[in-house]
Amino acid sequence: MASPELFVTAARKCLRTGKKHLADTVCLNLAAQVLAVDLGLKPALLYDSNTASAEQVQNYLKSLQAAQLVSQSLQTMVLCDNSLIVNPSLTITNLKELLVRRTVTVVDVCHSLEQPVITELPWKAIGDTIQTLLDHMKQSGQLLEMGSSPHCVEKRHCESWNLCTLFGILLGYPTTYRFDRSKSFENCLAMTPLVVTKAMASWQAGSVAVEGHKYCLYSFSTPEVLCAETQPVLDNWIAQLQEYFQKQTVFSGLSVTRSTVTLPSVAL
Repeated sequence: MASPELFVTAARKCLRTGKKHLADTVCLNLAAQVLAVDLGLKPALLYDSNTASAEQVQNYLKSLQAAQLVSQSLQTMVLCDNSLIVNPSLTITNLKELLVRRTVTVVDVCHSLEQPVITELPWKAIGDTIQTLLDHMKQSGQLLEMGSSPHCVEKRHCESWNLCTLFGILLGYPTTYRFDRSKSFENCLAMTPLVVTKAMASWQAGSVAVEGHKYCLYSFSTPEVLCAETQPVLDNWIAQLQEYFQKQTVFSGLSVTRSTVTLPSVAL
């Protein structure tokens, strides 16, 4: 089993910004996220540990792959200046399934609404977005084989996409948010009770990891007022995660917790 020290070394070497390097705890949390993507427990992670560039994130991933800490199949993708580490096989499978089902559970949080609502988006608009992203995923695999990376999604696509919705889909959340950017970048979630769902697990991999510490593999929110409507989707998501979890041995002790928070402002 890979030593956590190797993940810490790779992160400190590749992801340093200015004079600051990542703390051990941040490095290990990032490592757990990358491992979860590699194991197929989640399709992708959005890099937000610091302001490291896409090239730095790519170098970090290559360093892990060179040390055989993760598989060669993982890829780095840049979507509207946001860096993601992606499991292409799982992401492609998820996108294909969405195209077959022709449905995505989307919560509208436009600023003009009194409270969040489940919205029925015209399938053509979101279906075209998913198909275009699927084509990009297939293309990024071909570019990876030719040694060209990270793969950047063209800006013209990003300008027309609802990134809030798209990131929810890419990160494997059971529900995703949307708001009309043409009207306002604000949302109606301020002081709205939100149920935060977290999937946690232990990573037993040597002396650096704190004994008994659980790493957060997923964290997402759902407006409390919509919990009854979204519960079937969440139940299916939990069942699928448990199924995937049983197929790996790196993590143990999966737990899914829910807690309610109310915040003065919520950034999406």
